[in-house]
Amino acid sequence: MMDSIDSQFQGPADAPRSPYGGGDGTPRTPLEIRVMAVLAAAQFHGFELDRDDLRVAKGEVPPPAAFVRWLRNAGMWARASNLKWRQLVAMSDARPVVLLLNDGSAALMVRTDAQRNIVWVKDPSASFESDPVAVDELRLSQAWSGLVLMLRPERGLAQDDQPFSFQWVVNLVMVEKKLLRDVVVGSVTLAILTIFPPLIIMTVVDRVVTHRSWSTLVLISVVLGVATIYEMIINWSRRQQILYVATRLDSKLGLYTFRRLLGLPIDFFERKPAGEIMHALHETSKVKQFLTGRMLTTALDLITLLIVLPVLFILSPILTWIVIACAACILLIIIAFMGPYRRLYGKYIAAEIAKSVTMVESIHGIRTVKSLAMEQVQKDEWDKRTAASGEANLAAQKLANWPATLVAPFEAIMTRFVVLIGAAMLLADGTGSVGSLLAFMMLSGRVASPLVSLSKLIEDAEEQRTAIAYASSILNSRPETTNPSAGLRPRFDGAITFNRVEFAYPGSKTKALDGVTFDLAPGTMLGLVGRSGSGKSTITRLLQGINRDYEGFVKIDGIDLREINLTHLRRSFGVVLQDNFLFRGTIRENILAGRPGLTLTDAVRAARLAGAEEFIERMPMGYETFIEEGSPNLSGGQRQRLAIARALIHDPRILILDEATSALDPESEALVNANIKRIAHGRTMVIVSHRLSSIMDCHQIMVMERGKVVDIGTHDELVERCDIYRHLWMQQNRHMDAALARNVAAAALAQGN
Repeated sequence: MMDSIDSQFQGPADAPRSPYGGGDGTPRTPLEIRVMAVLAAAQFHGFELDRDDLRVAKGEVPPPAAFVRWLRNAGMWARASNLKWRQLVAMSDARPVVLLLNDGSAALMVRTDAQRNIVWVKDPSASFESDPVAVDELRLSQAWSGLVLMLRPERGLAQDDQPFSFQWVVNLVMVEKKLLRDVVVGSVTLAILTIFPPLIIMTVVDRVVTHRSWSTLVLISVVLGVATIYEMIINWSRRQQILYVATRLDSKLGLYTFRRLLGLPIDFFERKPAGEIMHALHETSKVKQFLTGRMLTTALDLITLLIVLPVLFILSPILTWIVIACAACILLIIIAFMGPYRRLYGKYIAAEIAKSVTMVESIHGIRTVKSLAMEQVQKDEWDKRTAASGEANLAAQKLANWPATLVAPFEAIMTRFVVLIGAAMLLADGTGSVGSLLAFMMLSGRVASPLVSLSKLIEDAEEQRTAIAYASSILNSRPETTNPSAGLRPRFDGAITFNRVEFAYPGSKTKALDGVTFDLAPGTMLGLVGRSGSGKSTITRLLQGINRDYEGFVKIDGIDLREINLTHLRRSFGVVLQDNFLFRGTIRENILAGRPGLTLTDAVRAARLAGAEEFIERMPMGYETFIEEGSPNLSGGQRQRLAIARALIHDPRILILDEATSALDPESEALVNANIKRIAHGRTMVIVSHRLSSIMDCHQIMVMERGKVVDIGTHDELVERCDIYRHLWMQQNRHMDAALARNVAAAALAQGN
């Protein structure tokens, strides 16, 4: 089967360029060769990897785990392993294996022959037409110590791509089979040890005390002491294993939820309140606590039950049936209250979500709250939400109090009155012995506890069912793209084409864009103007792939935008908004955000181009000045210039400025506009602005009205022929006309004197 791999292993005629250089024929470094090997192996399976996804700082050697993450993010299955020669040569499935060599480079194993005990390898930096080289164990061992990277397409849905559900969480727990096996073994051992103390007590009462045997008592004491110490060690070990399972589950669940959250489209976050999202995600932690807490403990206690129950039947069948009957009554009581409790608990969760929404909105909008003196309004709203939550919680807990009260007598019978019943049986007909009654009393507690826990587990499961429903309403929403690695990754020149584009936002009957058609040549500066709601920002959203369910065609360099890889598309754009978010961190970290491979030199270059260098150098720590949340130590103009520097850090061919200067003071706006002329050199720019003075120098200005293109031309042309543009221009510049009239009048008076 491996003989066919050479003919299948085809790719582009030229070897892929390394992201670290070396594409000009210069000698390649081992790191470049290793990257090329992974790229080539992925190409064999039909996957085009985005090299920017290999998140490694410049000069850093990526560990095998970094390559595994790179491949998994592209939708592939990947694993780094240490193999022995016999395992390597035994591989018979037709796929290349990346051999990670000792010098930091790599080779591609493309074929094996177990009978001749050789493998065929290729140099990934050589052409694809080159023949592989046959090597044996001795020759390969001189350059390879056993580390390999295996990859293939994911079979079925990857775990991270499966919808969130209770079964998904259970499967996540079951991945830790080895740890769970150790926990089960420990539980069985503890269950067996549980039997011995009651039996020893029975022996002491019925034999040692009766026959006054000191030697037997000493022997039993030694056995009991050893069993106690052993039980203590097993208990400690089991708790440690459960702790490991809980920690791994918590980490995997956190990674999964955050990854799913980031995969959702922007309009999802525009529709959902942040407080509702945060509360729903918090519910996932309850599921983890339930699985690794009560559910796992109850399951382990049931193992004890299965081992102890036969012993109880041996000691006293009648008393054992009484215990089981009481547990069945408890179960029926819990089941009877499940439906009503589920409804009340759902109302409580809804009230808690509304409460969280108020809290998050107050925190995010604290400046508005303070500036409008809305503290009392928010306090009243919070009081109302808190009262509603408290009432719903009280109603749910009142209902939950009833089954807890009704099951109390049955628990008492199982743990206390069973002794009285046994004593009555012993007095009535002499059935059993005092020792067996004491042993049964001790063991019945071990049986009663898991049975009661099993009954209460059903009540907890209802809470988890509600929690999972709310969490899945967020996590199972339709992602922005089902295959992040799919799509073309062209190099852009900057030509933009809209051809009869029509688009309406979900739930709206009015079209945001109605038959929009225009063409931009590379390097064109396009200004978008129009009244509010005319569709200017919608054009920029479509260009960024935020909304993709439109009619017509949007093309970049002649390629349909929907065929381009979404991540590659957005990395090729620079976007500056009216209100830009700066992360909590240094100025340097904010400029380099998302580009860990770049250095301070790159940050300085981008800041200089954006006109931000002059104020950064005046900062106390320069580029290492720390920006707090909300960037209170920066002015609006400084934030905008940092945002422009961040957008320019990767030298995009297309730059979008969406109302980037509308919130600035005149001085800051003048600085940004002056820099725009320098920034525009060699790149296509789309500038959305209400202020016509900021787009006067654009090569083309497009006037929009109610989603349609009214006119397109230069500033002078539009002032002459476009009524809408002329009206907007006169509105914004009437003060200049008034000043001009005053100057003319003053000059006339002066001449008259």
